[in-house]
Amino acid sequence: MEDVEVMFRGFLMAAAAICIVRLLWISRWPSKNYPPVVPGWPIVGNLLQLSEKKPHHTFTQWARKYGPIYSIRTGATSLVVLNSTQVAKEAMVTKFSAISTRKLPNALRILTSEKTMVAMSDYGEYHRMVKKLILTNLLGAAAQKQKSIHSLRESMLQSIMDNIHSQSVSAEGVNLRQIFINELFTFALKAVIGRDIESIYVEEIGSNLSKWEIYEILVADPMKGAIEVDWRDFFPYLRWVPYQHVEENMKRMDRRRNAVLRALIEDQKKLLAFGKEPNCYLDILLKEAPQLTQKQLEMSIWEPIIEASDTTLITVEWAMFELSKNPHSQDRLYRELQRVSGDEDVTEDLLPKLPYLSAVFQETLRKHPPVPILPLRYVQEDVELGGFHVPAGSQIAINIYGCHNNEKEWENPEEWKPERFDEELQSGEVLDWKRTMAFGAGKRACAGIVQATLIACTAIARFVQRFNWELAAGEEDSTDTLTLTTHKLHPLKAIVTPRSVSIPSNISMSNTSIHGNPL
Repeated sequence: MEDVEVMFRGFLMAAAAICIVRLLWISRWPSKNYPPVVPGWPIVGNLLQLSEKKPHHTFTQWARKYGPIYSIRTGATSLVVLNSTQVAKEAMVTKFSAISTRKLPNALRILTSEKTMVAMSDYGEYHRMVKKLILTNLLGAAAQKQKSIHSLRESMLQSIMDNIHSQSVSAEGVNLRQIFINELFTFALKAVIGRDIESIYVEEIGSNLSKWEIYEILVADPMKGAIEVDWRDFFPYLRWVPYQHVEENMKRMDRRRNAVLRALIEDQKKLLAFGKEPNCYLDILLKEAPQLTQKQLEMSIWEPIIEASDTTLITVEWAMFELSKNPHSQDRLYRELQRVSGDEDVTEDLLPKLPYLSAVFQETLRKHPPVPILPLRYVQEDVELGGFHVPAGSQIAINIYGCHNNEKEWENPEEWKPERFDEELQSGEVLDWKRTMAFGAGKRACAGIVQATLIACTAIARFVQRFNWELAAGEEDSTDTLTLTTHKLHPLKAIVTPRSVSIPSNISMSNTSIHGNPL
């Protein structure tokens, strides 16, 4: 008993000594101007206040009370949240070197194969190499001008128009999401592996998978799994505690996805061995990037497939929802299209001559950013952001949704109003994409910005040029839902009426319909 008392007294004395040394050390330095702190609970911090799966909304509400930059505690970790476009630019561009490292939760770490994909990798030699490959050969401005890639976009848009026309006779309305999912996934497959796929045998799974099953494994399941919460992310010192539910689920998704990707790669290698001419991104990687490991090769083809299949769909669906709900804006856009293109299909080379279309696109990205919170970043060294000191070891969350709803930067941000850009449009200025930050900024800006803009803007233009759009009964709800991106909670159902203009000869009048699964 006496020994225990001696040990206890020793412990108290040691703890007191540490506290005194700590206080003396702190007193040597001038006080820092730290971001405001949102009050939370002991141990868990603010986690209980973030229990709903829409943290971007909660972050935005806190910004109205605590300002555009504040700090919260997520368990054992300090998280600094940015809700201002100006401060976000500072973090992503000016102070980039201090916060260039990604901090991923366990689910994303597994699904990205330890940060192997471009969007999630740490900035360094590997990131620069794979980003250059994808920009040069698939997503960059020069690559988008290649005849093969341009013709894929045209073919996709033509098929979408055919399907909208065939569904326009339905009293239930057009399900744009259903059409777009099919066509975007087909486009992504053709661009990345050179062909569409109706089915493929995957040896590691032991079955023949349909195109819809491939879509589920490569796109739908990972998008849902990416936001799975592993409580150990918030308490790193308890990482040793087993938590089978989330981790096993993620590893199963990872195994199935990688098995499908390996099957696609092996099929492509066989075709090339039999003399097939290289015609896609995978062919280029196999020929020109032998330094890639098998895992890096798999992730290099998965990334453009999942990104092309999801974020562009989200933006176009929200844009058509807003245009259907706002007939004045739809009419103004239609008049601009008629003035510039007449009865001829709007083409990509006409996009710079359509400023109101650009405003519609930009305003949709502002009000409905596809990725509302950018993947967390880690602060490697002390840095100042927005006039506040952010210490090394903190995490940074850039709340794009909050930036776009900042009342000091946007008038009536809750309104969808393309006219807010009129002053820039009338002065002939090119709209500044950094005003919305939807594609990120700086060295980590989204690699797919050019492709996404071309597809989305051309699609929106042709949809309005050829059809009048009205919301079906009961479709006024603008609630969003969050996987890794912010889909409209309920797929858009619109009553679509062909406009009374001559239909170009390239529009098929066939009564093509989609039944069952989109794919």
